[in-house]
Amino acid sequence: MTTDSALAAGVSARQSRPRIVVMGVSGCGKTTIGALVAHQLGVPFIDGDSLHPVENVAKMAAGIPLTDEDRWPWLATVGSKLASSGSAGLVLACSALKRSYRDAIRAKAPDTVFLHLHGSKEVLGARLEGRSGHFMPAALLESQLATLELLEADEAGFVVDIASPVDQVVPEALAGLVDVGEIGPAQPAAVRPGPFLVDLKDAPFNLDDDAIAWVDSTIGSMSFEEKIGQLFINHNNDYSPEYLDDVVDKYHVGGMRYRPGPSAAVQEHIRHAQSKTKVPLLVASNPEMGGAGSCDDGTFVSTHLQAGSHPDKSIARQMGQIAGVETAALGCNWAFAPIVDIHYNWRNTVISTRAFGNTPEIVVERAKEYFDGISESPTACAMKHFPGDGMDERDQHVVTSYNTLGYDEWNKTYGHVYREMIGHGVQSIMIGHIGAPELSRHFRPGLADKDIRPATLAPELLQDLLRGELGFNGLILTDASQMIGLTQAMKRKDLVPATIAAGCDMFLFFRNADEDFQYMLDGYKSGVITEQRLHDALRRILALKASLGLHLKARNELVPPVEALAVIGSKAHRAVAAEIADKTVTLVKDTANNLPIRPETHKRIRLYGISGGSDFTRADPLAYLDTVKDELEKAGFEVHLFKTAAQREAAGETGINFMSVISEEATGDYADKYDAAFVFANVKGFAQEAAIRIKWSTPMAAEIPWYVTEVPTVFVSLNQPNHLIDVPMVRTAIHAHAGSVEAIRATIEKIMGNSEFQGTFNENVFCDSFDTRL
Repeated sequence: MTTDSALAAGVSARQSRPRIVVMGVSGCGKTTIGALVAHQLGVPFIDGDSLHPVENVAKMAAGIPLTDEDRWPWLATVGSKLASSGSAGLVLACSALKRSYRDAIRAKAPDTVFLHLHGSKEVLGARLEGRSGHFMPAALLESQLATLELLEADEAGFVVDIASPVDQVVPEALAGLVDVGEIGPAQPAAVRPGPFLVDLKDAPFNLDDDAIAWVDSTIGSMSFEEKIGQLFINHNNDYSPEYLDDVVDKYHVGGMRYRPGPSAAVQEHIRHAQSKTKVPLLVASNPEMGGAGSCDDGTFVSTHLQAGSHPDKSIARQMGQIAGVETAALGCNWAFAPIVDIHYNWRNTVISTRAFGNTPEIVVERAKEYFDGISESPTACAMKHFPGDGMDERDQHVVTSYNTLGYDEWNKTYGHVYREMIGHGVQSIMIGHIGAPELSRHFRPGLADKDIRPATLAPELLQDLLRGELGFNGLILTDASQMIGLTQAMKRKDLVPATIAAGCDMFLFFRNADEDFQYMLDGYKSGVITEQRLHDALRRILALKASLGLHLKARNELVPPVEALAVIGSKAHRAVAAEIADKTVTLVKDTANNLPIRPETHKRIRLYGISGGSDFTRADPLAYLDTVKDELEKAGFEVHLFKTAAQREAAGETGINFMSVISEEATGDYADKYDAAFVFANVKGFAQEAAIRIKWSTPMAAEIPWYVTEVPTVFVSLNQPNHLIDVPMVRTAIHAHAGSVEAIRATIEKIMGNSEFQGTFNENVFCDSFDTRL
């Protein structure tokens, strides 16, 4: 009998899998040992601390001991979580120091077994002193040891000493479970070695025997080059059939993403690619905002932040639903979404509009809604960017960034998000080029600073953490391989195969197709990628395709007919977008009581536009001002549009410079000429700067809101939420979230008082500065 089959036999000897609480004081290794035991038993693992309400977390972070009144609701939640696991079983880490606490858990889950990890004060103290980012200061160890009540004779459970290394503690724990009858004696007393191999019958693939047979027979029929090709996701920079034929025939890619264009052209592009490939393609899109971004005429529904800026969680579901319907109509089957980063650092602008919010709770709630919505269409999701963006202000597109949380704090935040979404069924995870020094050192003690790698190259993060402790059985892919967060780490010829060796299953985008393909081949031939690692990656890739039913469809059925494109940008979808825009336009502050501003009282409007300049999309950065001006005039305002020195010179004026423009604009009769000033900022872009701030047109630019002392001034952001750091002098600030017609129209209606502001905001908008609140 093999190790895996013996494990299965030992657990299946019971009608249901065990419910186990791994207990003990802080520092005993509950999370590490618990996760490994769970992996051996093939059951889920949860860190009980992730179930604490936010009030308890705040107390623990401040070093304030919890009272029993704080604990009882938490313990009831722990017990309910164990009880609800049903026949699937569960291993849960929880201190459970007192008999009464254990009784509270047993009241909800009577058959729970307690595994007490016991250690001397010296061993525990040494471990606590070596940890960072944990809620429990080492100084409180004495208090916990005094509180600890050992298991009594009538309690189901046993004790394991933690003085031994982990690879000895886990077998002892498993042996203890045998002794108390929780698992059969066939359970071997040895830790299952990594890497963690895929189970095609388990979530998220859930394949039947026929689908598994297709996966394995397809791999068996592939040439060596075809196997290597499946690891790659191409970025299609050309719509010509000749280009696609070359990509498919020469590189045998497993997936594609494409440059957006008109929906009809995109669909035909995908149709041609699927008709030429031997194995159906995963065709990815980036539907972070609905249908927009997947084709030029797709519906902009909302940003992630926008979907988190109203109490109605169904906004995120609607965004997912429309994203699924419109991308499926194109022939896409894989969404690089939702984004499950947490926007902790207001200076971070790469996810400032692309994260649902700044707490794990809002991210989990809205990400699940998005996933459920898009899953109504035949689409798999790749949530991103593990191990989590939002701590570092820098952008991994241009530099390696870092998630600097300690192991325990990460588990309460980002780890909680990933556990919840994995449990919810997400099929794949995109790995960010983001290092996590404390997480890496948790699994590799003593790792030097110079050896900290981005997660895409870190087996301790991909295998030990994501596969092992989090129990993720799905597909792992890299983020775009041209990003400097990856390329600065090592030579290209080394990093290409190193990502797969570390635990990624697919490699996102060639830089140079001939070179990268050869680098991957060489990595296999040299043993960097083992046969086992390659085979496991291929099984996951084909399993994702089979889970979508691609193997059951004829080539001409993989892409919908042209008529399906009618849903893209449809009237019904735009009506949803308009409703969401109305709900989410947010009044951040109006401390001067400037609102409402109506044509009857403030007819003459000086309109200023602020952009970050042209970005990689090459779109006109100030095009939105035409929409703003048009909507204001329709509402009855008289609009006077400000133009910078550069704009005036481009229009043919001579003798203009920034000083002359300042002199003309900032005159004493400003309030005689204008009744109010509106500033609409649409500062976009990422991947070109480490962080984005307002860049004015000139030194001391005339559009900077000096005029707040002259007339009522309203500042409206159509994108970034952090502009108050650059315009703290404005007393009325609105976040409209988008430069769409719907968002601009809804904003103007609310400025005039015709509609109530409904949107909400988090503290990031004030940028940790007192003057932004004035």
